[in-house]
Amino acid sequence: DCFIWEAKQGSHKSKPDENQLEMLAKATEQPPRGKRQVGHAVRGTGKWDSVMYAAKTQADNYARAIAREDGWPPFILVCDVGHVIEVFADFSRQGQGYTPFPDPKSNRIYLEDLRDADIRERLRTIWTAPLNLNPALVSAQVTRKIADHLAKLAASLEDDGHESKTVASYLMRCLFTMFAEDVGLIPERAFTDMLIAQRGNPANAAPNMEELWGKMDTGGFSLALQTQVRRFNGGLFKDTTALPLANEQLGVLIQAAEADWRQVEPAIFGTLLERALDARNRHKLGAHFTPRSYVERLVIPTVIEPLRADWENAEITARMLHDQGKDKEAVEVLRAFHDTLCHTRVLDPACGSGNFLYVSLELMKRLEGEVLELLASLGDTTPILTVSPKQFLGLELNPWAAEVADLVLWIGYLQWHLKTFNRVEQEPILQDYKTIECRDAVLEWDSRTPRIDEAGRPVTLWDRQTTITSNVTGEQVPDPEARIQVYDYENPKPASWPQADFIVGNPPFIGAVKLRDSLGEGEAEALWVAYPQMPQSADLVMFWWHKAAELTRARKTQAFGFITTNSIRQTFNRRVLESHLNDPKKPLSLTMAIPDHPWVDTLYGAAVRIAMTVGIAGSVEGGLLTVAKESKAENDVNGRIVGFEKRRGKIFSNLQIGPNVAGALPLKSNEDMSFRGVITVGDGFYISSEKALSLGYKTDKENGVIRAYMNGDDLKRN
Repeated sequence: DCFIWEAKQGSHKSKPDENQLEMLAKATEQPPRGKRQVGHAVRGTGKWDSVMYAAKTQADNYARAIAREDGWPPFILVCDVGHVIEVFADFSRQGQGYTPFPDPKSNRIYLEDLRDADIRERLRTIWTAPLNLNPALVSAQVTRKIADHLAKLAASLEDDGHESKTVASYLMRCLFTMFAEDVGLIPERAFTDMLIAQRGNPANAAPNMEELWGKMDTGGFSLALQTQVRRFNGGLFKDTTALPLANEQLGVLIQAAEADWRQVEPAIFGTLLERALDARNRHKLGAHFTPRSYVERLVIPTVIEPLRADWENAEITARMLHDQGKDKEAVEVLRAFHDTLCHTRVLDPACGSGNFLYVSLELMKRLEGEVLELLASLGDTTPILTVSPKQFLGLELNPWAAEVADLVLWIGYLQWHLKTFNRVEQEPILQDYKTIECRDAVLEWDSRTPRIDEAGRPVTLWDRQTTITSNVTGEQVPDPEARIQVYDYENPKPASWPQADFIVGNPPFIGAVKLRDSLGEGEAEALWVAYPQMPQSADLVMFWWHKAAELTRARKTQAFGFITTNSIRQTFNRRVLESHLNDPKKPLSLTMAIPDHPWVDTLYGAAVRIAMTVGIAGSVEGGLLTVAKESKAENDVNGRIVGFEKRRGKIFSNLQIGPNVAGALPLKSNEDMSFRGVITVGDGFYISSEKALSLGYKTDKENGVIRAYMNGDDLKRN
């Protein structure tokens, strides 16, 4: 539950002195030998780096060998006795990459560092309460606090009459500038001190900000900060508009700037920022967000495990070449893998505020760190490429969520580089890759026209997301007067997706019975026209599942993984799976499935149950994870604590292994022998006793159309 410790012994000299030999003799009960060398390697040499890297790999293998139900330990400690302790952490406890803790600049604790009480306390906590060191615990608190300030300021500015889009753009420029000063991309506290200097004269804040953002767009000397500013660009600072502030509003902005933006956790920041900037969802700021551990539970088997399988092959090959003295060839093998990693593209076709894309980026950066570490141990420290936001693609219908997703990816990327390398050399610092597209992910059309009723009036639909404050409870409730336009679609067809190696995400949860109400008749009908092979009784999420399965079976993508509601196992959704899993020529296989998992619907704040599925082309076995135990976590960072039982085998469309019960066919010999009975769909089939009697129930047995509704219990008991 705490750590794995792997010890090695280095030396300062290539030959031991007499005291070392005497000590060694006593320890091993062997006579001293003058030519005996103490230690695995001389410190400060390439061989010593290789030994320490090999020790970390050895400890990593021990971690992976621990039974899954016990959980991998959160820490690995590699020690050169009497010299240094190297600390690595993986708080997900899934064995998917131990990274330097707290960062690559300070994960080595030298003997003399133990004089520092904080260092000693860190080691003590690794022994006694290692999970308390998880930075996500602090990051969640900081991120919530910042989002609260931004939400308060956004509401105030909208009350002043500014459009929500203008307010959101302005605040996104503010928040990135705050982040930039805290991580050293602009001088420390420069922006915060500039704001503080305007207290009492808030009208001066806007022109100063506009001047600064103009220089951040182009690079150059900023009069507002009285210093040279690097070029950021990337589209964020093309619009330099700053809104006029009152003293109270300036005070809230200063509060947000005073927060430690280095601690922001991008995996939840996007969700909270989206809520803070959206008046309809601002009341949900205190609601639960999707825990990062849940996101990792899908991203790891979909994206990271296939990449790690390739990495393990490259690593073993490189080590064999190194042992043969062929370091040049070993470096070439590692470079080839790194090049592939830096060109691997991940798509989330319903990306929201970018949680799944950011977690994929961060885990791939961890993997890249391991590659660069091994390259460095072989003397190659000049990486040409790097894993960057341009590899992470998104489709999102909400324009604000799309912009937030792009910003979240850049904040996460810059955080990683500054922690790892203490610098960001590229300019402009932000790039406008246009990898997050704002468009429909499942439907394309030639034209779209508003639907008009027989009286010539626009046909509208109740917009359940627009809320008002209840006069009774004081809480936010759906506005009964809110309406949205219904459209008709000309020549609807399936949407195209950008080419990607992996597809992962959490498409919208809308059940089949609510499709017309949620989308409008026009869009629902267009969907069914565009996808004639899809049952009209399939949930909306299954359109994403179907498209990803088609691309995977055609080997245009390596694997896909989606969150769906757990109703994916029900008959009408299961038909979508069966059409892909049972194809005799190009079958699809599920490599991982969790049929029933706790989740949080971040739109409505409701606890729901979901399923996770990961698919690849071909016919292979997979791992079925069933929830064996659940318990409430002390915080919402990790969600509910879930324990799994894992079985391996062929996973069928009902997300079970063993006999393919869902694929069973009806027996001809059973025809006319039994009947499943009447199944009602909706309360409209039930009528009162009085109404039944008036329609001839019991009084007109020959011509009456009303029958008693009986089920198995009635037959058995009555």
